[in-house]
Amino acid sequence: MTSPWYLRNDTRQWCSDGRGIRRTHRTVVDGFSVPHFTIASRNLVRTDRAASDLCTVHDIEPYWNWRHKYTVEEDERSPWYGTEHSEFEFSNAVYDHVIHPQWDHFGSSTLYLKMIFADYEEGYVIIELIGEWNDLLHNDIMMLKRNIVEELMAQGITKFILIGENVLNFHTSDEEYYSEWFEEVSDADGWIALLNFRPHVLDDFAHANIDQYFLLGGKLNAMKWRTQEPETLFELVEGMVMRRLGA
Repeated sequence: MTSPWYLRNDTRQWCSDGRGIRRTHRTVVDGFSVPHFTIASRNLVRTDRAASDLCTVHDIEPYWNWRHKYTVEEDERSPWYGTEHSEFEFSNAVYDHVIHPQWDHFGSSTLYLKMIFADYEEGYVIIELIGEWNDLLHNDIMMLKRNIVEELMAQGITKFILIGENVLNFHTSDEEYYSEWFEEVSDADGWIALLNFRPHVLDDFAHANIDQYFLLGGKLNAMKWRTQEPETLFELVEGMVMRRLGA
């Protein structure tokens, strides 16, 4: 079976079309290449589904249909209170692929997120993610834990719902911050649930032995969450979590 990774020996950019790899054109916006190409990471070019999805990553917006109930920019307890987003200027990127300006930066250069709902009385947050989760090169989990999770836990958040449909790849390092996060939420009767992560990303979590810190798989990975109100989604996820924990 041919590996989905191919050595990159020159400076050309490539993009998968489902039948192999092909060279495409390049467009530059504010110094970034508009993402018509696959990523090149440590001299490797990915030619599977995740790579081809990067070709349209700039079109993917965070979910917006709950904004009549919650907006992170107006939440005084959120890390992004008062943040203003441009609808036209692309400033964040995954490698040389710009992403939609509504996504929020938390310190990583390849992984971005959006808090799409938070309920401090019930103690939960719903976060949507996009990009490449790379602990090996960028220590993304450290920045997520220190810059976001700890701030939210200080505000009473103990239950985390992470939506990972747009997490394209995962690269492991060690499990120290995952273990720390798990222990802290468990001590507060909380949990971390992963929704709709891609199978190969879940496989990578398992191979790295960090799947033990999350509630994932099964119905949690086939959740039609956009058809729910956020409160209903939380109730559904919490119900599944409680059954798994035997509570």
